[in-house]
Amino acid sequence: MASPTSPASQGLPTRSNTVRTTATATTATGGGMSDDEAVPDENTSETTALLLERLQAWKHMCGYLEDYVSSTAKVQKSQSKDYEKILKTISEPLREAHHFNSGPNGVTEMFENMKANTQGMVNMYLETEKNLKGTILPTLERLHKEIKNKAKELKSGAAKGSKAVDKARALTQKHIELLGQHAAAVEAAASNKIEPSNDPYVLRRGVNYRLNKQIIEENNNRNDILAVQHSFQQFENHILQTVQNTFNQFFQLMGGQNDRQRALYADILSSAQKIPPDYEWLNFVMRNEGVLVNPDAPARSMSNITYPNQDHRATKSLIEGTLERKSRAGILKGYNTGYFVVTPARYLHEFKDNDDFRHEPTPELSLYLPDCVIGGIDGVKFSVKGKDVSSGKVGNAFHTTTELHFKASTPADAEKWWNTVKSCIDGQGAHHAATSPISPIASTATTPAGSRNVSAVQPSGSLEKELEAKGEIPETTAAQDHAEEATAQAATEGAGATKKE
Repeated sequence: MASPTSPASQGLPTRSNTVRTTATATTATGGGMSDDEAVPDENTSETTALLLERLQAWKHMCGYLEDYVSSTAKVQKSQSKDYEKILKTISEPLREAHHFNSGPNGVTEMFENMKANTQGMVNMYLETEKNLKGTILPTLERLHKEIKNKAKELKSGAAKGSKAVDKARALTQKHIELLGQHAAAVEAAASNKIEPSNDPYVLRRGVNYRLNKQIIEENNNRNDILAVQHSFQQFENHILQTVQNTFNQFFQLMGGQNDRQRALYADILSSAQKIPPDYEWLNFVMRNEGVLVNPDAPARSMSNITYPNQDHRATKSLIEGTLERKSRAGILKGYNTGYFVVTPARYLHEFKDNDDFRHEPTPELSLYLPDCVIGGIDGVKFSVKGKDVSSGKVGNAFHTTTELHFKASTPADAEKWWNTVKSCIDGQGAHHAATSPISPIASTATTPAGSRNVSAVQPSGSLEKELEAKGEIPETTAAQDHAEEATAQAATEGAGATKKE
């Protein structure tokens, strides 16, 4: 006869993977539980909470990417507006555009090329914004939605399993406590009668029954969580693959934009480099050859220029050349060389030199000859009395009538000068200019010997007295002149006697 088997000896369901370790002795984060505890003191939703928190992290990560792409799209739109501002700087026609050649390979074409390529950049940024919003961003939004749905599934599925485990554990714990209560009562008073349902034997079997159901629920919940964890690995692979594909599209889009922009700028550069350095200038010269200076034309020269009255007879000197004049200024003594001219206007002018170009040819001394008196010739010397009417240094120093002594290089030159000055004093300067406008210095009827006779020309004393009466000669000068007159008369008488012999 077979021995009866106790219900306790029958096989009960066991918890899977519950080898006694340090990790299973305490409440583990991964949902492990102790094998020797009928009702483990653990949070059945701890694993679910951790997985939900991880899904939340992925969801936020996806949100950051959405914000990144969305902000990039906004920047692209802003960039298009900025390039519209850049385009406006060259949208107006070029000022003074007629200075540039309107044909190919010129500055005008370069600006047209800049306008077209800059407009291309405006369109490119708008197109990039459209692609970011229409292709990249929707992919991330769908991924975001998938993560949210995954979290909902986890909450609904894991919550049911956790609730069932918690309920089974509560029933098991209740019967364990009831078993302990009645087992202690039987131990204390064995003679006391108890209810059949409270028999510790019956209660123990009831605990086994409920513990079995609890373990089944725990293992079912565990299997569900394991399935969720396994699906998490696949789901995260999907998340990362989606992100990687999105970034690949993003790279293709933005990288292509950079390549296009580089190509547009390269086209602008090529348009500018195609202009030959002298292209615009040569065309400008051709268009304005009537205004610009011809480099092949000869430079202006005084020898090629004429002007009204350039050769008028009044502009030609009666005589001109170098003379020496005795200085009358202060302690200076001797003769100073100057350039003298007798003009048809009957002036005797003194200049520093005969150069009309280095400095202004202003006379340093000017004598109006009709108001002057000329003395006789003494070899290469002769003298003229009169008032300097110039604004030069000599004229400023001598405002009164004074006698100026001149010295020519040869007696013949002195005679020419004397005759010319004499003719102007006598009022014949204009006649000389009319008959011979180009420096007509001809000898007069007066012989050199006769010209040296001052009394034959004009009595010096009578003229000087006349000037003195007009107040043009100082008294001291007049007295000196009277003495010189007496000496001159004596010399004349001696010369006449010699001639008679």
